[in-house]
Amino acid sequence: MNVQQRNLAAANTSPSPESRGLDFYHSDQSLKALLGLYLPRPELEHMQPHFERLGRLVGDRLDDLAREADKMPPRLEPRTRQGEDRQTIVAAPAYKAMAQIAFGEFHLAALSHRPALGWEKPLSSASKYALTYLFAQSEFGLLCPVNMTDSLTRTIRRFAGRELLDRYLPGLLAEDFDSQLQGAMFMTERFAGSDVGATETRAVRSGDRWQLYGDKWFCSNADAHLALVLARPEGAPAGTAGLGLFLMPRTLPSGEANRYRIVRLKDKLGTRAMPSGEIVLEGAAAWLIGDLNQGFRQMTEMVNQSRLSNGVRSAGMMRRAVHEALTVALGRRAFGQRLIDLPLVRRQLIKMILPAEAALSVALFTADCLDRADAGDAEAQVLRRILTPLVKLRACREARKVAGDAMEMRGGNGYIEEWIEPRLLRESHLGSIWEGTSNIIALDVVRAAAKAQAHRALARRLESMIAPAPAALTEALAERLQAALALIDRAAQRDGDPRAARQAATGLYHAAAAALFAHEAEQLGDPVRLDLARLVLAHKLTPRDPLAGSSPEDDAAADRVIDALVAARVGA
Repeated sequence: MNVQQRNLAAANTSPSPESRGLDFYHSDQSLKALLGLYLPRPELEHMQPHFERLGRLVGDRLDDLAREADKMPPRLEPRTRQGEDRQTIVAAPAYKAMAQIAFGEFHLAALSHRPALGWEKPLSSASKYALTYLFAQSEFGLLCPVNMTDSLTRTIRRFAGRELLDRYLPGLLAEDFDSQLQGAMFMTERFAGSDVGATETRAVRSGDRWQLYGDKWFCSNADAHLALVLARPEGAPAGTAGLGLFLMPRTLPSGEANRYRIVRLKDKLGTRAMPSGEIVLEGAAAWLIGDLNQGFRQMTEMVNQSRLSNGVRSAGMMRRAVHEALTVALGRRAFGQRLIDLPLVRRQLIKMILPAEAALSVALFTADCLDRADAGDAEAQVLRRILTPLVKLRACREARKVAGDAMEMRGGNGYIEEWIEPRLLRESHLGSIWEGTSNIIALDVVRAAAKAQAHRALARRLESMIAPAPAALTEALAERLQAALALIDRAAQRDGDPRAARQAATGLYHAAAAALFAHEAEQLGDPVRLDLARLVLAHKLTPRDPLAGSSPEDDAAADRVIDALVAARVGA
């Protein structure tokens, strides 16, 4: 028995078993199996030690740092001791230590843009998001600056001129943590949240640069070195068509502080350690990115990357919630039995496991489409357009319920801030708000269908995945997929029913998850993933009598899924 196993054994003799010491990579058989599908073997073999190291950190040092940082929110110092109006955000030492791990040791913000972690070229999105998924199981909020830095780098590499790239790209991709630049996007205003077209921030041309005037209301990573900002040039039309995209540095090339003020920091429900603030732009210098008339379209590149990251992080939080629930169920006894053997506990577990598995499968499939789209694959470009909002919509919403069920599984201790469940619950709610609320995201799915027939392209891909499954499952999933497409068509029509958007998007997401499960079962030779497909079909896609109870077939499938997870835990 190794040290981690001894720690787990000792923890699980207590009244409230702990997951500390668990290897969060090797105990996640689904992640390991799916990475075998999406990563070329040489990359997987190279990344294995890095996945293992982060998997061990999640249940140890990273968890300690995340808990400590959550208790010490950042503070804003509005002036220097010399009386200069230069705002400084003082973060908790634990938050800085986590940033060192994320940015400095694992290079999470640079993996897609330069060789890192000893690999000779940028890593695939599957590798990056697997690390993100693991990291999120201890810390969600810091991954916002990580993702925004990654996404800002991607956006300026696509649209910015050579002069700006020469000036800022070396800092964004620096290997040394102390030399790295971090990114942010300042988009939201008091009266322009989801309605970005209502943006009031003004941009005034001034020589080779622009000056920005306005009030940005929700600026995460508020003291970032660089921010992408949406603003309306003087004389530009109303709506999103009139918005330009600008790169605004915290410090000007001359060394002077830029002309904007962090007015205050937000007192948030979750992600307490990561500074989000309100910023007033007072003639801040900024440089135009790309086409002046395409600012909003260009900004959507960063927004869509953030949406995918949100979905991956929510999948990670669901997996952590499942780990915690399994830890309790395996380690506690009640009424003379282990909790894991109680029928209602198993019912609660499968209701947590199913959305966690679905989110992981859809997220990794979406990440693969992203890489293929970047390589010029036309089909993948269309698929990415609809998959990104789908995974953002459902993974983020379902994480809230899964986190609540994990809290309930632990009982009274699950309501106490010394345990991770309260933080998981608080932070899980943010995913459905960041980068578009659920209504906005569902409408984006419908727009992708209306403009690019993306739902039909996705259906064609899913039908090929379903085909090798057992005939009864293939037929039932194909019928449900067509029903989801019909509902999306109804919502997408000019005179259609927009109230159906969320229901339609949800149906398409579940059909995609079931098809992916069936495909994974065939590729991996894993019948448990066929059980997952059957359970999605029965519980998410098929009309059911709410008072009929579950079928023996569904109960047997759920038992096989749970037993497979338990076996992976014991083996880890």
